[in-house]
Amino acid sequence: MEASPGRNFSHASFVFSGFNGLQKHRQLLALPLCASYLVVLLGNGLLVLVVLRTESLKGPMYVLIAALCAVDLLAATAIVPKMLLGLLFDWNRISLASCLAQMFSTHFLSSLESTLLLAMALDRYLAVCQPLRYTEMVGASALSRLLLLALVRSGSIMATLVALAGSLRFCGSDVIRHCYCDHMALVNLACGSTERNMVAGLAVIVCFVGVDIPLIFFSYVKILDAALRAATASEDRRKAFHTCGTHLMVMMCFYLVGSVTFLSHNLNIAIPTNVNTLMGVAYILLPATINPVIYGVRTKEIRSGFLKLFSAKRVSAAGTTKT
Repeated sequence: MEASPGRNFSHASFVFSGFNGLQKHRQLLALPLCASYLVVLLGNGLLVLVVLRTESLKGPMYVLIAALCAVDLLAATAIVPKMLLGLLFDWNRISLASCLAQMFSTHFLSSLESTLLLAMALDRYLAVCQPLRYTEMVGASALSRLLLLALVRSGSIMATLVALAGSLRFCGSDVIRHCYCDHMALVNLACGSTERNMVAGLAVIVCFVGVDIPLIFFSYVKILDAALRAATASEDRRKAFHTCGTHLMVMMCFYLVGSVTFLSHNLNIAIPTNVNTLMGVAYILLPATINPVIYGVRTKEIRSGFLKLFSAKRVSAAGTTKT
């Protein structure tokens, strides 16, 4: 006999309703989503392969770029397949355990991306502003410690956030107004006090956005200042402005969309469900689509590595055919 909702009852599964206002066009939404996911898989997968297979791309910056692309690929994979099943076949139900696992995956990977963006900015700062000490300060051991710190920092904070969400009871609605298991979208369904969860959510924003953004911005300002001081030609200055400006715009889009999405529930900002859901998807897919272009195609060494790798494969394939 099914238990009726009440204080002693807690839902064991939930239903996503992120694009509820576009119910008639749900299957059409699957087309751009699937196309975006394929682009993410191809772009990030190729870049990681090129960095791993090219001997000249073993420096810290290239390792960080490959790690960023791997994180983007995993973050998209954590939400898109389930979304596609929901859009195409109406398989929108998810168990509480799976919901918490997805919540941890998406928030852990997003926070890890923030840490990697900070690490990349600091790496460029040291390379440009402290070139004589760069090799001494940024070696393989330092990079390993940095990546370990990033994993521990993101893992411990997000594990606490998810544990607090998992301790709640859900005795009201079982409908999550999102297309994946966002932290506050689930917490808002709880029937008890959620004050601790809201405080934890705000603490996460302060920890990552409040710390990482100022450090990233400071690093790029110093990089730009050093580049302009060293640049003697207007073309060099234009290139410096263009590179730093592009990186900052991509990072600001990532942080701005993520912060609005995360804070809309905490601060009771009235955002339509479809808009909030779209922003949540863009927060994951937009950086994953753009990063391989910004940090891969536009990086001369990675572009050269890509051409060498695939020209070598063509030569190998042609030799095998002749044999």
